[in-house]
Amino acid sequence: MAKAQQKAGKTTQDYIDLESKHGAHNYHPLPIVIAKGKGVWVTDPDGKKYMDCLAAYSALNQGYNHPRIMAAAKEQLKTGVTLTSRAFYNTKLGEFLEKVCEITGHDKALPMNTGAEAVETAVKMARRWGYQVKKVRKDQAQIIAFNGNFHGRTTTIVGFSSDADYQKGFGPFTDGFKLVDFGDIKALEKAITKSTVAILIEPIQAEGGILIPPKGYLKKVQQLCKKNNILLIADEIQTGLGRTGKMFACEHENVKPDVYLLAKAISGGFMPVSVVTANKAVMDVFDPGSHGSTYGGNPLGAAVAVEALKILQEEKLPERAQELGAYFVEQLKAIKSPHVKAIRARGMLIGVEIKRESGVARPFCEKLMEKGILAKETHESVIRFAPPLVITKEEIDWAMKRIAAVLTTEAPVK
Repeated sequence: MAKAQQKAGKTTQDYIDLESKHGAHNYHPLPIVIAKGKGVWVTDPDGKKYMDCLAAYSALNQGYNHPRIMAAAKEQLKTGVTLTSRAFYNTKLGEFLEKVCEITGHDKALPMNTGAEAVETAVKMARRWGYQVKKVRKDQAQIIAFNGNFHGRTTTIVGFSSDADYQKGFGPFTDGFKLVDFGDIKALEKAITKSTVAILIEPIQAEGGILIPPKGYLKKVQQLCKKNNILLIADEIQTGLGRTGKMFACEHENVKPDVYLLAKAISGGFMPVSVVTANKAVMDVFDPGSHGSTYGGNPLGAAVAVEALKILQEEKLPERAQELGAYFVEQLKAIKSPHVKAIRARGMLIGVEIKRESGVARPFCEKLMEKGILAKETHESVIRFAPPLVITKEEIDWAMKRIAAVLTTEAPVK
């Protein structure tokens, strides 16, 4: 592999330099270039192998290059039909929508492309439902979200972020959102008014640092929604589809929201695919022309997503996440590290918080990279470990030796 790349004349640094020269600097990646991937393993252009413990922020729950998803993509490509737009029907979309409804237990599904588009779709749907069904006064609909949230990067979404870095220089922002503290049920109850149409919540705040609410919190949120005729919208874009040890993180409290937002792992990393699901009484507020997307529901994405969802079920990936996530955390907790403040986890969504006196998390991620482990910091102080759910116990053992070596040595340069 290395020799082939040398013949081509491009090294890891060449690719980094090329991207830095021509790309907007809106990301700060680790200095690693991924050229090939299989399962939980990736290889750079120089031939060095790494274990990916980020899984593209949980988009790769099925692992890199899953053969069944690859076969489904190739089969659809052979037809010559990758895009029809929604001006016409295609042979794959109905099957995808049926599969999504089977998994979520909802009647209807609306396909889009990205997680942020799913959130935007839900905002529109909740507002229109508020006016048509709940009879909220025109242009007074309000949605409650939470401090520490991360729902995407559009102007509307960053407008109700509590992170100043996400908002800086992008105002003015859209009205109609109210923030309360995540996990504080009394603050949430106090924030509800007659104009509240929805509560938008991540069952676990992944970008926020793997923040898990108190036991019973989601159930209480659901009860408030039912009591006040409010839609419960669960953003399971990162936490859903097996990541936390259940198909959906809401299931840990036997909560079924009125609306699910799904993306990332729904296509196993092959295509941008997202979907909003709800029952007919909510979804039917949309009529022809009220919402849409040229690529949303494209047959290639739909074919890939059907297979990706089947794999989650048939390979029992949620169950694997539960079992192996517990093993991963057990091994982490056994490390006697002077740098670790806390370990927070559910399934295979794991956060290691670094003590303030040990610096920030990124230098630890850079040291992990040097040892062949790819992880990424979130909110400066937390290392996130979220490998593909196809990881094995033996691969965890391989990783843990290297993780232990980094967490037990002197803190990297701050």
